[in-house]
Amino acid sequence: MPAFLRRFAAAALCLAPLGAGASPSASDHLARALSQAAPKANPKVLALASRALACVQRSMPANTLSVIDYSLPSTTPRLWVFRLGQQPRLLFHERVAHGRNSGDNMATHFSNRPGSLMSSIGTFVTDGTYNGHNGYSLRLKGIDGRFNDRAEERAIVIHGAKYVSETFAQSQGRLGRSWGCPAVRAGVAHKLIDAIADRSVVFAYYPDPAWLRASKLLGDCDGGEALSSR
Repeated sequence: MPAFLRRFAAAALCLAPLGAGASPSASDHLARALSQAAPKANPKVLALASRALACVQRSMPANTLSVIDYSLPSTTPRLWVFRLGQQPRLLFHERVAHGRNSGDNMATHFSNRPGSLMSSIGTFVTDGTYNGHNGYSLRLKGIDGRFNDRAEERAIVIHGAKYVSETFAQSQGRLGRSWGCPAVRAGVAHKLIDAIADRSVVFAYYPDPAWLRASKLLGDCDGGEALSSR
């Protein structure tokens, strides 16, 4: 595990109370800036992503924020990647696949269980690149408790795939599906992965009532248990 992630996991055990770090007003300001940079994204999803990012940034500075909106069909570009800073900038707006057992064109089922072949929702941080079975890939560490904290065990990574393409979408009425990984089109994978490999947050949204109610990263940031290493 990279040194900054070890520090992040340790710091998460002693998160300050709300108000000691990024404030709700700062989170709201970021959400508005993200909406301006990506007017096609759901502003409510960007607001939740901004809230989660603010919690993460108490323990780890983030360079980029990636937002996946799994409530949209797979044939629609539903991944937004932002460069953070004084004025957030949209770097990528891409299609992204979901897990085979999460649904057809629409994802409706999510799981943290190994072998489920479903996508997971919640907040992740990037955890290093490697070359594997799916080529150049980026590991994701789930930090949203029971909703995604087995991502490493499940080998949930960002990678390129031939089944993520306009041609595939038009011929099949959906993208191809992964074993749970948020796969992107092969032609952009390397560039996208390099852009978010270091100190990055990935936020995967779906309007799941249990997650929206229970995620500590969407509430008061009291995430000691949710953010700590497994």
